[in-house]
Amino acid sequence: MRKQLLGLLIGLLVLGNLQAQKLVYHVNLNDRADDQFKVTLHIKDGRLSAKNAIYQFASTAPGTYQVMDMGRFVRSFKAFDKKGKELSTEKVSVNQWKINKVEKAAKIEYSIAETWDTPVKEHRIYLMCGSSLEKDHALINGQTVFGFPQGMQGTPLKIKIDYPKEWMVGTALDKDKKGYFLADNYDHIVDSPILMGRLTKASTMLGKVPVDIYTYSKTDKIKSEYLLKAMADMLKAAEAFLKELPVDRYTFLYHFEDRTMGAWEHSYSSEYVYREAPWTPGYAKRLVSTAAHEFFHVVTPLNIHSEIIEQFNFEKPTPSEHLWLYEGTTEWASHIMQLRYGLTKLDDFFKQWTRKITIDQQYFDKNYSLSKLAMTSFTKPGQRQYGNIYMRGALVASLLDIRLLELSKGKKGLREVVLELAKKYGKSKAFSEKTFFKDFTKITYPEIGEFFEKYVKNANPLPYKEYFDKIGVSYYKEKDMGKKAGLSYRVSLDKGKFMVARTQDATADLLKVGDEIVSLDGTKLTPKNARATFDKVLKQKAGTEYMIKIKRDGKVLPLAMKTFAQKDVKKHYFEVNSNASPAQKKLRERWLKNF
Repeated sequence: MRKQLLGLLIGLLVLGNLQAQKLVYHVNLNDRADDQFKVTLHIKDGRLSAKNAIYQFASTAPGTYQVMDMGRFVRSFKAFDKKGKELSTEKVSVNQWKINKVEKAAKIEYSIAETWDTPVKEHRIYLMCGSSLEKDHALINGQTVFGFPQGMQGTPLKIKIDYPKEWMVGTALDKDKKGYFLADNYDHIVDSPILMGRLTKASTMLGKVPVDIYTYSKTDKIKSEYLLKAMADMLKAAEAFLKELPVDRYTFLYHFEDRTMGAWEHSYSSEYVYREAPWTPGYAKRLVSTAAHEFFHVVTPLNIHSEIIEQFNFEKPTPSEHLWLYEGTTEWASHIMQLRYGLTKLDDFFKQWTRKITIDQQYFDKNYSLSKLAMTSFTKPGQRQYGNIYMRGALVASLLDIRLLELSKGKKGLREVVLELAKKYGKSKAFSEKTFFKDFTKITYPEIGEFFEKYVKNANPLPYKEYFDKIGVSYYKEKDMGKKAGLSYRVSLDKGKFMVARTQDATADLLKVGDEIVSLDGTKLTPKNARATFDKVLKQKAGTEYMIKIKRDGKVLPLAMKTFAQKDVKKHYFEVNSNASPAQKKLRERWLKNF
């Protein structure tokens, strides 16, 4: 009996192992001359059936909210039987190839062009979501290189990549003893970008969680150790905000070259594409701010997501209405956690919110609700509004936080509700796309349902004054701050030169439209220092004399100028109310601290 049980157990293990190795991919990166990834998919003989006859390339990917249509980049596609005889195939749609006599298929070979340098007429893929293949490095986002036979999206994958021996590899994927990268399924490989090449690496421990940073820098200006040092406090702030990290590892992948595009979040990693620049405190702060946002995605959508995200449709883009949660709440969290940890001063936090309100009202459609933005995110009109999820989305989350604090009498805010939801659902349990607003309301307060109706499902004006007053913070749509120093002319930048674009009567006899301003108070103007140089002059009292040099008709002329007094009106201005009531002060104290 024991032998029979042992034999059965071994048989089950062997069967499971065969199932686990059903799809084995091989990518040759030693051949990079034509900017194409050469991919071979090995399949156990007879493992495919008629339901697997369509080979699917991704139409989009989770978290991109853009049409990708990776079939556009496929340059060749062939299938072979176990004897090496080619099977007939046909392209049936932009992202699908049909394999005839698929049950005989033992190998599929195709080449697919990198997305960074391949021109397309529309739906250009974001760099951080794309693929790159160069002499000294490569970037692989799973959906840009791999496809899958229909019906096998959930099948485990093994991936062998051939690459130069001197290259380093950065990814959150595990490797087996033979050097194969392992993925639980197709969704997992899409969720796990791979950066390789001439990289630097830095590592730390965040509690019990190992954190790795891999960096490609075109001319070696930026190294992983710089990034790790800059992010140290932010990572500690994130750990305190989340109480405990819901991941067992995390990997940051950085690519610094010629263009800036931003970042893309994943469950166990995030990926960043920025223009390479000298390492300065200002540049570091910008990178840390973005990393704070992406890192918080370990909660949303990893631990809080709907079934649309969990069972992603790579054939047809399917939007989720809860983009307000995935991106808006995440953007709010990335700022509030830095405020509460002391990395951001309160005045600077208010300036960030002023900027978000200004952009929301000046650059986006006021009638476009967050729900509408989410549901149209794959369309051209929706893409034009998409950037507002980081503005209005964060602002709505901020108001939701205050409302929850008020209703709970300071016992819990949005952070506490998010952590509660993460425990309720987690990585393996999705929430209902249709009932989530009601489910959220049930675990909080009935009034939150009304909040969602007004400010997420619909685009009612956001009640900044009413809500921030609850925490003893005054909001002014416009506030007269008195007088400030101003310039009596306007400047435009034209091909690196600062030209006088408009003058007022007071300076019409000195300056002319078309004059080039060469220097200001002894400082030669450049695109890099111009803002700081003009700001230095404007910080002085109105009526202060300063010198400029202009170039007119080939001659350089010095001119004595004076700043003039103009009204100083601040728009969307926040300040702490010094006359706040004890109740308002108490709620503000709770707002400023993690519970």
